[in-house]
Amino acid sequence: MAKVKSSFFCQNCGAQSPKWIGKCPSCNEWNTYVEEIVGGQDKSAGQWRDSSEPTRSVKPVRLSEIEQEKMVRVVTKDKEFNRVLGGGIVPGSMVLIGGEPGIGKSTLLLQLALSQSDLKVLYVSGEESPQQIKLRADRMDATSDNCFLLAETGLQNIFQQINQLKPDILVIDSIQTLHTSKIESSAGSVSQVRECTADLLQFAKETNTPVFLIGHITKEGSLAGPKVLEHMVDTVLQFEGDRHLAYRILRTTKNRFGSTSELGIYEMQSNGMREVSNPSEILISQKETQISGVSIGASIEGNRPLLIETQALVSLAAYGTPQRSSTGYDAKRLNMLLAVLEKRGGLQLGTRDIFLNIAGGLKIDDPALDLAICVAIVSSFEDKPIDHKVCFAGEIGLGGEVRAINRVENRISEAEKLGFKEIHVSSYNLKGIDLSKYKIKVTPSAMISDVFKKLAD
Repeated sequence: MAKVKSSFFCQNCGAQSPKWIGKCPSCNEWNTYVEEIVGGQDKSAGQWRDSSEPTRSVKPVRLSEIEQEKMVRVVTKDKEFNRVLGGGIVPGSMVLIGGEPGIGKSTLLLQLALSQSDLKVLYVSGEESPQQIKLRADRMDATSDNCFLLAETGLQNIFQQINQLKPDILVIDSIQTLHTSKIESSAGSVSQVRECTADLLQFAKETNTPVFLIGHITKEGSLAGPKVLEHMVDTVLQFEGDRHLAYRILRTTKNRFGSTSELGIYEMQSNGMREVSNPSEILISQKETQISGVSIGASIEGNRPLLIETQALVSLAAYGTPQRSSTGYDAKRLNMLLAVLEKRGGLQLGTRDIFLNIAGGLKIDDPALDLAICVAIVSSFEDKPIDHKVCFAGEIGLGGEVRAINRVENRISEAEKLGFKEIHVSSYNLKGIDLSKYKIKVTPSAMISDVFKKLAD
């Protein structure tokens, strides 16, 4: 009987070691090495092409000799999905979608598969039976004669069906459930995920077929499996949101064919995902009365300008040590803004609890939101509400100056389109801008103290 060979793999980065070690020398993570059996009997199983086909020899060519073909994207009926991918599905690309359990990953991709009625889509599920998927499709009230379902986890069996069906789009739900006979370890292990993804990547590139992978995440929120999985795919999408709320955010963290700062917004309904074409309907709450501590900031995510509601609460510290809490915003930057308000604005915030929240569940790192956050904090401190038809866009420096921001014209146009009457921006942003074409009032300010004086008038 042949001796079983085993090795140790890092679950975080995929590094291999002949023995167990506590700290991975590659990614410096602790206690991530697990033992797996390496080497299999059937080395050819799991490959996507038939064994009867001759192997293709590839020769190196000069860069100048390569004929550039026009890349025609597959434009789906989901405009938010097209935006996140950079304009549509790129042929031969591999897209990885991760998110918490129950967030709606399978629903989103099943909805995508059923909407592409002119393309042949193969939906491979290793977690649900075809009857369960049919129940979800009936709930969404969607059907398509070109959507084929396959409940299978063996990669070699999946490729047999692919060779017969010749699909235009392949969906795998999920990559952690697949296994190939080339590796003797269990499904979901580091080596299984790596080998299955490598075979699917080879299939995608050689047949020009788009492949969508659904991936599990760890308790820390990162994608489960080796880190090399994210390096292998072309696009990584993160599906975010609170399961107790209706809204979901599809965020791009890696995209070889588009911007990495785009996001799509959906609303989870009983009949599937609804596209939210106007994000301001969820990012700006509709209030009948004006309250203090609320201001509107003009931000930009990718190519999309967003008007975001920032909420601040300033109260006396009851336990001696003031609390500083922020949701959806960098806590260190919040502390910097508070120091600027104390030094340059004269506010005594050292004995106050300060809580900051970005409405809509977004996580914003745009520095142009600094001015809106400072105004919200001062509004709550003074207990004076800000007019809900006034918005702000400006970065705050350590000297209390309102610094210029990028793409200010897009922010002004978005504020005007949404019915705002006034927007406060940096005075350094108005060089070369024709303000006569805007109906909205544009108020420039050089220092943060000037903004407070104009709001008090």
